[in-house]
Amino acid sequence: MSTAEGVGTDALLAELEGRLATADAELARDYPGDRGVRQPVHTVYVPADRYVRDGVASWGVAALDVLDEHARTPAGLAAAVGVEDGLADEVHDRVRRKLAAEPVEDLRIDFEDGYGVRPDDDEDTAARAAAAALAASVLDSTAPPFHGVRVKCLEAPTRRRSVRTLDLVLGELAARGALADGFVVTLPKVTSVAQVEAMVVVLETLERAHGLAAGRLPFEIQVETPQSILGADGTALVARMVHAAGGRCTGLHYGTYDYSASLGVAAQYQSMEHPVADHAKAVMQVAAAGTGVLVSDGSTNILPVGDRDAVLAAWRLHFRLVRRSLAQGIYQGWDLHPAQLPSRYAATYAFFREGLPQAATRLRAYVHGGDSGFLDEPATAAAIAAFVLRGVECGAVDGAEVDAMVGVDADGLARLARRTP
Repeated sequence: MSTAEGVGTDALLAELEGRLATADAELARDYPGDRGVRQPVHTVYVPADRYVRDGVASWGVAALDVLDEHARTPAGLAAAVGVEDGLADEVHDRVRRKLAAEPVEDLRIDFEDGYGVRPDDDEDTAARAAAAALAASVLDSTAPPFHGVRVKCLEAPTRRRSVRTLDLVLGELAARGALADGFVVTLPKVTSVAQVEAMVVVLETLERAHGLAAGRLPFEIQVETPQSILGADGTALVARMVHAAGGRCTGLHYGTYDYSASLGVAAQYQSMEHPVADHAKAVMQVAAAGTGVLVSDGSTNILPVGDRDAVLAAWRLHFRLVRRSLAQGIYQGWDLHPAQLPSRYAATYAFFREGLPQAATRLRAYVHGGDSGFLDEPATAAAIAAFVLRGVECGAVDGAEVDAMVGVDADGLARLARRTP
C-alpha cells in the first residue's frame, strides 16, 4: 500500500470499535444526559407534625399577605429588593399570580431536623397523619407538582426510625392510590457510598412490600457532611454516590448549616456564600454533570419576620443569594418560611426576564441565521435554550413570548436544550 492510498480505515475503525466498546457503554450508562424533566425552583420544608392538607394554600395566602404589606405595588417591590424599574411591573404581576396559583413547586414533609427526635408512637402518628394529608391533596390535585418526605439518616442511631417512617408513609400513600410521579425521598447526612447502596436496598424492599413497580421510588442525596465531598481516600465520594444509586438518585441538595458547622465555621459566618459552601457545591455540580441528577442549593435561616426593616433586610439578602445561585448555574434552593416566597420568585423571575432579550436574540440567530454579535457553538446554544426553557417552566417567561422572539415552539426549544424523555 502506498502512502498516497492512506491506511485501511475499515480495519482501523473495527479495531477502535473493539477497543472503545466498553468505554462507550460506560459513558452511555453513567452519563445519560438530561432526564427531560422540569426542575423546581425551590424545595419547601415543613415539619411533619405541622403539615396539613391545605398547608400549601395557606403558604400562598401568607406570602401574598406579606407581599401586600411590604411591596404592594411594582414600585414597592423595586424599592424592597432592588428589581430594576423597567422589570418591576411584569415581575410583580407574575409573582402575585404565582403565589395565588402555585406558591410551592416542591414540598418536603420533614421528619429530620425540622421535626426532631420524638417518641416512636408520636412519629408513627405523625407519619400516618402527614401521609394521609398528602394523599388527600394528591387526589384532589392541590398537591405541589413535586413532593415527598425527608426521613432521618441511615446512621446507626436513627436507622430503624428512618426505615419505619418511610414504610408507614409509603404504605399510606400506596393504599390510597396517591403515590404520584412527583414523589421523592430525601436522604440526609450521607457519609458513605455504602449508605447510598443501603438506601437502594431499602427502596427495593419497600417497593415489593407495597406492590410498587421496581425502580418506582427515587431519592435525593443531601450533602451535609464533609465525608460526602471528600473521602478518606482523597476522592470525591459524592460522584461515586450518584452512580452507586443505580439510577434512582434524582438530586443532590446542599445542606448549608450542617455542612458549614462540620467544617468548624462559626455560626455567624455560616452562609450559602461562604467559601466552603461554594467549594462543596462546585464539586456537586461536577459530580452531577451529564448524569441527569439535579443540583440544589441550601437555605438562608435569616427569615423575613418582624418589623418592616427586618423583613426588607431579609428579603434583600434572600433575593441576592437566590440570584447568586442562579448565576452559578444552580437553579433550585430551599425555602423555610412563607415570607421567603416573594423574594424567591422575584429574584427568579427578574433573573430570567433580564436575560431573555439577549438569549432570544442569540438563539434566533443560531436557529434561523443572522448576526447576534456572538459566535455560539452547539453546546452554548443548548445552554441558552435550557435557560429559556427554565424561564418558561417556572412562569417567568411565556411560551408565546419565546415563539415570537425566537421563532421556536416548546418542542423545538426542548430539542435545542437537549432534553431527552
